[in-house]
Amino acid sequence: MVQDTFGALQDFRLASGKSSRFYSLAALEAAGLGRISRLPVSLRIVLEAVLRNCDGRKLTAEHVHQLAAWQPNAPRTAEIPFVVARIVLQDFTGVPLLCDLAAMRGVAQRFGRNPKIVEPLVPVDLVVDHSVQVDHYGVADALDLNMRLEFRRNAERYRFIKWGMQAFDSFRVVPPGIGIVHQVNLEYLARGVLHKDGITYPDTLVGTDSHTTMINALGVVGWGVGGIEAEAGMLGQPLVFLTPDVVGVHLHGRLAEGATATDLVLHVTERLRQAQVVGKFVEFFGAGAASLSLPDRATIANMAPEYGATMGFFPPDAETVKYLAATGRSAEEIDAFQSYFTAQGLFGMPAAGAIDYSAEIDFDLAAVRPGVAGPKRPQDRIDLEQLGRRFAELFTLPVAQNGYGRSADEMERRHALGAPAAAVVAPEAAPAAGRTLRNEVEMADHPRAAVSPAPTLEPPPTPAAADIGHGDVLIAAITSCTNTSNPGVMLAAGLLAQKAVALGLAVGPRVKTSLAPGSRVVTNYLAKAGLLGDLEALGFRVVAYGCTTCIGNAGPLAAPLEEAIAAHDLVCAAVLSGNRNFEARIHPALKANFLMSPPLVVAFAIAGRVDLDLTRESLGTGRDGRPVMLRDIWPSTQEIAAAMHHATDPATYRALYADFARGNPLWNEIPVDAGQVYVWEPSSYIAEPPFFKDFALTPGRVATIRGARALAIFGDSVTTDHISPAGSIKPDSPAGQYLLAQSVAVGDFNSYGSRRGNHEVMMRGTFANVRIRNLMLAANADGSRVEGGLTRFQPGGEAMAIYAAAMKYQAAGTPTLVFAGAEYGTGSSRDWAAKGPRLLGVRAVVAQSFERIHRSNLVGMGVLPLQFRAGDSVATLGIVGDEEFDLIGIDGELRPRQEVVLAIRRPGGGRQKLMLELRVDTPVEVDYLRHGGILPYVLRGLLTAS
Repeated sequence: MVQDTFGALQDFRLASGKSSRFYSLAALEAAGLGRISRLPVSLRIVLEAVLRNCDGRKLTAEHVHQLAAWQPNAPRTAEIPFVVARIVLQDFTGVPLLCDLAAMRGVAQRFGRNPKIVEPLVPVDLVVDHSVQVDHYGVADALDLNMRLEFRRNAERYRFIKWGMQAFDSFRVVPPGIGIVHQVNLEYLARGVLHKDGITYPDTLVGTDSHTTMINALGVVGWGVGGIEAEAGMLGQPLVFLTPDVVGVHLHGRLAEGATATDLVLHVTERLRQAQVVGKFVEFFGAGAASLSLPDRATIANMAPEYGATMGFFPPDAETVKYLAATGRSAEEIDAFQSYFTAQGLFGMPAAGAIDYSAEIDFDLAAVRPGVAGPKRPQDRIDLEQLGRRFAELFTLPVAQNGYGRSADEMERRHALGAPAAAVVAPEAAPAAGRTLRNEVEMADHPRAAVSPAPTLEPPPTPAAADIGHGDVLIAAITSCTNTSNPGVMLAAGLLAQKAVALGLAVGPRVKTSLAPGSRVVTNYLAKAGLLGDLEALGFRVVAYGCTTCIGNAGPLAAPLEEAIAAHDLVCAAVLSGNRNFEARIHPALKANFLMSPPLVVAFAIAGRVDLDLTRESLGTGRDGRPVMLRDIWPSTQEIAAAMHHATDPATYRALYADFARGNPLWNEIPVDAGQVYVWEPSSYIAEPPFFKDFALTPGRVATIRGARALAIFGDSVTTDHISPAGSIKPDSPAGQYLLAQSVAVGDFNSYGSRRGNHEVMMRGTFANVRIRNLMLAANADGSRVEGGLTRFQPGGEAMAIYAAAMKYQAAGTPTLVFAGAEYGTGSSRDWAAKGPRLLGVRAVVAQSFERIHRSNLVGMGVLPLQFRAGDSVATLGIVGDEEFDLIGIDGELRPRQEVVLAIRRPGGGRQKLMLELRVDTPVEVDYLRHGGILPYVLRGLLTAS
């Protein structure tokens, strides 16, 4: 039913002469609700959604008034209930979400209700992109081999996904082998504006991946949330958040010759982290923003989680329209997009002074310099010429100062590999002549696009690897939607490879090379530009169309390399065009991981080391015996522009996104189970989640926590990768031992990410990251901390796995707490980083500060997020882990941001009390806690309403 509480529903005319209706924001301003034309564009789009969905119940006129009257620097106490137009998922988060929905249908049936009351009310797209791993690389059929392994390992998961396709009416799936969720969303799923009941309105969304923000480049309001919050949104619950501060970033100037979009986003990430934009909307404006291509904007928007913002938003303008046309959207869609935003007064990049922001940051594009980020965090940017010097500094810096704590004389040592030289071989060289057809599984439904011929001048044969040392590059991956969605940097990588091959340069045998584009469009335009063969000649053959190395699916290194790293405790490196480089995320054996542009990935693969200055030192020796410098092969802006037309062919986008099932035999062979309620079968991948085991229509109450123990104490910047890793499962870990007990062979372990549909694996994998450091364990003699998922069980202090200790505490009826420093839960929107602790019996997390999504996820699982007051911390309070704790003041009527008393009892009899802040930010979050989490809250509402 169409609502029009404020009389704002009006007609507007399209360029085609047709007309449509829309909710006019200008009408609100004319009615005196506020200076809406001065609001940030992103807030105005949210306001339109609140206005359009104003039903007097969940969204009221008061909500419209509050947001319309937004002030740049007012206290943030008002809630915004936001109803999004659609939801996107990737499979690592989508499968556990589907498990929850299936379990909720089972509960509905148990209570005698129609299971179909659990049904998404908005369109949902799941893109299967996170499961493929780089097992094969550098060979002509690597893509086919990796996909076949992917389907063998994940057959149970994919069968479950197919059940969801037939069980839920508005649930669509983009199958494996198509691309990465955010690039697919940018190139295809986002249609500009949407239409319902004769009304046109903006596309808005949330996604169960933090990099959902990439879509902000299209002028689409959207961000990442946890799976549990997305489920609530699917089932009709508005996403409720506090009115945000909006930081305007004034871009001016132009990028200098040689600087890439990747260099720009690493500068932006560094600068905005320093500006502390965590939890705020960031909106770019000014002539510099208008000058950026849309793919460059997408690169910046993609990394909003890395600079901490909720969004990195670019208002819609002519460049947006140009991109929609180049990527195959229809003339009708483009007309509707431009006409709508023009009628709404939102079309065009705002100039300086046009918008009232909470704060403004000035950013000169001309100041951007080539660089990388790492080795452990994406905000730690390093100028390219400083990388060698910085690596040497970190090598000797104490571990307590985030270094590696080694002596300088170790840097130059080389270590012979213990295996025969033939055991570590170079990637297969490109064919000398002829053309190689691409993978039949991937291309069966399209015209046979052949790769470009191998260059006439082939690189010299590469000998097998004989030794290894600190600073060696062992993984070089062109990966991640952050950069593979950007033709400028991808063509630059191909042009650099072309010049390198022509001069006789090659990639050494230690380096595992891979090319994993975010869509099939990339290989199409690289082939048409005559550059794919040159990348292949350097080992960068297509290994997958999925996240791969960026999510932690880099696959194994050659056994002799991993053995040598362990034997000599080597600090070796990965170079990748990804967005995250947290510890142990890329590969458990690699301690230094550097983010960089695709052309720099190719350059460092050739150099084979990171302990050098590529602006002054050579990449290698050419065929003529002369040193080759990076500047000798770096492509110019003009060269990139000359190749760009290959990447802007609308017909290519339409053809490659026309039909996902046709010509996809591996996907089509997966059987489909029928039925509206899932029949749970024994599986190490898919299991009924235990969150509704004792579900009742009446919620319990939040009780005082007494006699709690510390399960773990962590320092600063503990990521969701630390809490719930996505990568490989070690056989001697609790999860590995569980899988072995289920008769799963080590070779079939797959990854934690792929097993998120099974809580037994995931709760054992909680806090199992090989680089996590629990401060309850004494430091080593050199000051370094013990790594791995260990703790000390109290009383007594026995060292054991965190999972084992948690089970002992639960058996004894002892609640547990987790303590941490600043930025707890930074990184991915990983709901298992909240689900896992909940299943381990963690009642509260006490930290100096929380990252936005993870704090919300803790609340969504009924775990209390508690924040130290300024000046208090684990260190200042002397908390070591042998204490007992009470949390007092949570058993009454909870309020947002209320005070909670932490009472500490020490073994020697000492006692201390201090105040904590309950980081429950809105009244609806109080309801979630009272119900034991957001899903029980939503399910009780559905059952009651039915």
